Amino acid sequence: MRLNKYGRELDLILLLTGGGSYTAQQLADKLDITRRSLYYYLEYLRDSGFILHKSGARYRIDRQSPFFRQLHENIVLSEAEAAFVHRMLDGAGEKNLTAQTIRAKLERYYNLGDISSPAVKRRRGRNVEVLKQAMAQKKMVTLHGYSSPHSHSVSDRIVEPFLLFNEGLDVRCYEVKTRMNKTFKTSRMKSVEIIDVPWVHEDLHKEIFTDLFGFSGEERIPVRLRLGQLAFNILLEEHPDSEPCITREDDTYWLLDTDVVSLLGIGRFVMGLYSDIEVLGGDELKKYIEEQKRIVAG
Repeated sequence: MRLNKYGRELDLILLLTGGGSYTAQQLADKLDITRRSLYYYLEYLRDSGFILHKSGARYRIDRQSPFFRQLHENIVLSEAEAAFVHRMLDGAGEKNLTAQTIRAKLERYYNLGDISSPAVKRRRGRNVEVLKQAMAQKKMVTLHGYSSPHSHSVSDRIVEPFLLFNEGLDVRCYEVKTRMNKTFKTSRMKSVEIIDVPWVHEDLHKEIFTDLFGFSGEERIPVRLRLGQLAFNILLEEHPDSEPCITREDDTYWLLDTDVVSLLGIGRFVMGLYSDIEVLGGDELKKYIEEQKRIVAG
């Protein structure tokens, strides 16, 4: 009986998020239930945190409901993660149909098609070699014809390149015009030209930091957690690099002291094991957790 109930609720969620909207009678007919039962299910979804909209007599679920936001944060790859998986699949060979299918999906969803283009690979290789030379000489460069997806523009950028990462896909630079450290994609540069001008802003160069949960950025947020046995085990299993940041407090608890770039990753970890974790340090994290608790509570 309970399994049937949950099956109907999942079917209802799929109907209400499939891009259309339905009247109560249409929903009841599709689920093969009475309208009275349908209203019970709709009320249950509301109590569970789903945001239901009704336009006239038609229902739909708002995709900004807390459940969908949390689901998206947990399962969707970042662009860097998608590019990494795409590169790893290159080694599977052209005859591996499963690998080719996954690569094609990544290319469509994350717009990675250019990364696998032979012409783009050659151009990226040339750009990387010039950037390496410029960094060795501590010289400025012009990134000719840089295509920015954020500003939807193509322009030349004068920068001080100081760090190549992600196997040459990205380069960290100080941009002279904006006076900011930025990450540029080597595949989006038409060409790179070394300028006979030495770095003059080396003291402002900031390397990008990647936290235990895979988020990258310049700013760091210090946090301290007390972990129970379950949280300790799961953290080490899912994030082995966390071991140097963990100290044993006693026979029951461990302490995690680390910096994070985003509260999303560590926030998901804390919320998922809330009864086994205590936030000891990090006011921003404490506020974030309280906010997430209010959202979940509705």
